[in-house]
Amino acid sequence: MVDPLFQVKVKCINCDSTFLTSRVRPSFKKPVGKDSDFYAHYKEINPEYYVVRVCNYCGFASTESFHTRITLSQRQAFMEKIGNKWTNRDYSGERNWQQALETFQLALLCAQIKEEKSRVIAGILHHIAWLYRERGDKEMENRFLQFALDAYIESFKEEDGDELNARLMYMIGELNRRLKNYYEAVKWFGRVINDKRIMDAGMIKLSREMWATTREDMLAEKLELPDEMKEQESSPIITVKRG
Repeated sequence: MVDPLFQVKVKCINCDSTFLTSRVRPSFKKPVGKDSDFYAHYKEINPEYYVVRVCNYCGFASTESFHTRITLSQRQAFMEKIGNKWTNRDYSGERNWQQALETFQLALLCAQIKEEKSRVIAGILHHIAWLYRERGDKEMENRFLQFALDAYIESFKEEDGDELNARLMYMIGELNRRLKNYYEAVKWFGRVINDKRIMDAGMIKLSREMWATTREDMLAEKLELPDEMKEQESSPIITVKRG
């Protein structure tokens, strides 16, 4: 029987120690479904549990998206808030839901201390929301979806409003939809659909689908449709020029 987990060595960004962390073998990464905000459902082992690497020596937690440089003041801030209170904990083996949550909470604190980009922080917050979704805790899921949405919006501003970043724009629209901010969702989906410079056919298709879903959501809740939705019976039929 092949163990679904294998271990790799990682060098700690903070203390330079080498520690072990587990990964899920590619052959076991077979999702049985995927949500519209890209949360993948797994029948057996969940690879998302192993995204965060935690140094068992100092407690610094990171993902592969973290920048590898850390300043002296950031090291000092980490030691004051986490490192000096850390008791040796080993997350290198199999993780349960609670341990996965702990690692993401640690990664969030480390990302904030290290002043990582908003996109990195948004990803961590979104993963925490997914963990609560797995548990069926809607209140906590929505709480962290809102945090993630705020960070994604900040990321969009940081990236100088790159209007061609279709995936980020789609995600902002989708999280707004999930949080019932329907008018904002329509606005963001519409930006992906209507901007003729966007060449990402996959994101355009998804945005059309979720634009239509948002319309259905609003009709079901008896909300007044925006003007652009009143003009269409379903998703907008817009020809996007290529090249």
